[in-house]
Amino acid sequence: MSVSHVISSGKTAGETGGRILRYTLGERVHHWLAAFTYIYCLITGLAFWSPYMFWLAVLVGGGPTARFWHPWLGLGFALSVFWMYKMWHRDMLTTDADRRWSKAMKHYIENDDQNLPPIGRFNYGQKIFFWLMFYGVILLVISGIGLWFVELIPWSLRWLRYLAVTVHVIAALATIGGFIIHVYMGTAMVRGGFTSIIRGEVTEAWAKTHHRLWYEQVTKGTSAEK
Repeated sequence: MSVSHVISSGKTAGETGGRILRYTLGERVHHWLAAFTYIYCLITGLAFWSPYMFWLAVLVGGGPTARFWHPWLGLGFALSVFWMYKMWHRDMLTTDADRRWSKAMKHYIENDDQNLPPIGRFNYGQKIFFWLMFYGVILLVISGIGLWFVELIPWSLRWLRYLAVTVHVIAALATIGGFIIHVYMGTAMVRGGFTSIIRGEVTEAWAKTHHRLWYEQVTKGTSAEK
């Protein structure tokens, strides 16, 4: 059951009603903790990955500083993702509505929301991104620990070092790709998506347009309580 609820009944031009709480304060805090720690790890990770990108380390205090903080903030990112899993994993399960939505995903890409099937609190693309980051961070943590304490891996098991590097790079590139798409879709494609994770609320019109099943669940739940 979603924690969201209708928080106002005042109408404005072009809106269906009031505003709906989409993200609680705790959800927003953990989202932004994950975002900022990931961006730091992204910058420092790219600096370590290629000498052509090492100039990025200057933005965060230089190579030694980046080397010290990268693993620690990586753990912070992992903890935030795991906490979001605790909050959202039920909402992120694939449903029949998601399967219908996925078949019409081209309408979402084309910003043709009117021809999309109704969807719940999170659409199928958001769920794919969530699971990509969840499993990606598991691989990043496991491989990252091997790179953090690489001197503890004996030379006779050096293949573990090479495996850790390979897994870390692949997982990082996969999450970077998902992160870029996530930011683009949340800011440029879906108006109101970015502000919802800042303010925590959306208009009823926005909810009805982009997440109709969730909107119906929330409004019916509110009516039932009344």
